[in-house]
Amino acid sequence: MRLRAGSGILGGDMPTREPKFPRTPVIVVSGFLGSGKTSLVRHLLRDAQASGSRVAVVSNEFGELGIDRALLGGGGQAFVELDGGCVCCQLTDELVETLESLRREVRPDRVVIETSGVALPYDTQLNLYREPVSRWVGEDIAVVVVGAEQLAAGRDLTQTFEDQVTSADYLVLNKLDLVDAGRVEALEARLREIEPEAPIVRAVRGRVDPRLLFVPRPRPERGGPDPRREHSHEDFASRELEVPPGIDPERLESALLRGRALRAKGFVELDGGVRLVQLVGPRFELLDPPDDLDPGLVGRVVVIGREPLRVSLAGEDDA
Repeated sequence: MRLRAGSGILGGDMPTREPKFPRTPVIVVSGFLGSGKTSLVRHLLRDAQASGSRVAVVSNEFGELGIDRALLGGGGQAFVELDGGCVCCQLTDELVETLESLRREVRPDRVVIETSGVALPYDTQLNLYREPVSRWVGEDIAVVVVGAEQLAAGRDLTQTFEDQVTSADYLVLNKLDLVDAGRVEALEARLREIEPEAPIVRAVRGRVDPRLLFVPRPRPERGGPDPRREHSHEDFASRELEVPPGIDPERLESALLRGRALRAKGFVELDGGVRLVQLVGPRFELLDPPDDLDPGLVGRVVVIGREPLRVSLAGEDDA
């Protein structure tokens, strides 16, 4: 569990971000050449269109996206291509400048950074802690796409491939339609040898439930069914967990992890005040809340995970 002022990634000595809001979530989509990163980005854009969200895309391989720029109603300014180098090393200054320009001109609700096939997501994420973008970037998540066919064939499983996999918050095992169904568990076991903790999500054509990456806010009214979403290869459930004031953070963390939660986000009142709760795979964080937080959101955490989702605070008093 991490308890600090700013959002964080993957451990290590990271600078904290100033608690200025509203903050914008950022997804870094990485993966080896041909793994299906572009398909995942297209899928996220279609979901944004359906939900009415503004998304800004920064891509090292933008020419391959083939996106209809009218898709989100944001015009060409919402899509930026960075070429001539890699965003994790050669184009770091350009990446920061581009993100800041998008914030001013587009004011996106979400940002997606698609790296080149040889980039490392961790090094890309480090740029999100630089001024001035550190003032407005919220949670940052590394999603690494792995092509099932490539993994099954043992093709190009280089040190770069392993470095990408070990940097992931989520691993998307993609293109499952190109391999025999009987081999999927063995492929997941191979990934587990490289990265034992990051959740593995199965996908075809990059169709991953977007709620895993961009957690929805609690609804104004409690309860009710989830809105219908585009079908993904795996089915996920979501629910809203009511959290009593003064809860022990370790009790809450235990309840989320034991209940098969893959993603969680919401606000809870601890003994030291209200905190923003975030769960990304096995990573649990408590962060500063926004200054203009609606009091009606406190004590409510949206939880997303595989069925059966059994998140409950009952019986966790001594956990």
